[in-house]
Amino acid sequence: MSLRAKQSGLGLALLAAASLFTACATPDSPGDPYADPWEPMNRKVFAFNDGLDVWVLEPVARGWDKVMPDPVEASIHRFFDNLRYPVVFVNDFLQAKPEWAIMETFRFLVNSSIGVAGFFDPATPLGLIRREEDFGQTLAVYGVPSGPFLMLPLLGPSNPRDAGGIAADAAIPGPLYLIPFWATAASSTVNIVNQRSRFLEDVAEAKRSSVDYYAFVRNGYIDYRRNQISDGEPTSDRFRESLYEDIIDEDE
Repeated sequence: MSLRAKQSGLGLALLAAASLFTACATPDSPGDPYADPWEPMNRKVFAFNDGLDVWVLEPVARGWDKVMPDPVEASIHRFFDNLRYPVVFVNDFLQAKPEWAIMETFRFLVNSSIGVAGFFDPATPLGLIRREEDFGQTLAVYGVPSGPFLMLPLLGPSNPRDAGGIAADAAIPGPLYLIPFWATAASSTVNIVNQRSRFLEDVAEAKRSSVDYYAFVRNGYIDYRRNQISDGEPTSDRFRESLYEDIIDEDE
């Protein structure tokens, strides 16, 4: 029996739950990967998200950027990135990538100790490369179709498969489970503002240069996720310039 066939009961239960969530999704479109049958609804949600960003998040992020030096912003990002270890580890295991799970564990241990709780990244120079895995990717490995593009309120671009993955990843215990809810909410707010502050000019330039900013974000997200699922390097410069991309290499 293959390693993939020997996944844990918990992992298969999570897989089944998220698969039920995506059962109503249409299959991936082989002809047009950017098909958007829910576009009218998605554009309304996108307009809401963008308005919230313009009137609330961006002004706060600009204030944050003025008082926080770039190295400090990068360190804060690395700290929160380090906290994602349980999610990455579990999904490495579910995708039958034990060598990646081991590397991620050593990376977490090095950065949590020598790297002072993850504020610094001594692991990368040691060859312990950061991997970005989540349950949406795990579902894709098991053949669950993405379904149509879906713009989520507050959370941004997604699809039914990735939305199910977000719910499953949130159920994985992490270091933040050990602190009170108010502290978790405060730390999450800091992370969001810090992330947004690092892309202030990139987002502004994307809005200026794109004919249709919604299509820019949609197509970039689809490109980015397909590349993640295939374990390739992100190739979409369009989405790299947008608000919603996870920062991968900029801190190194």
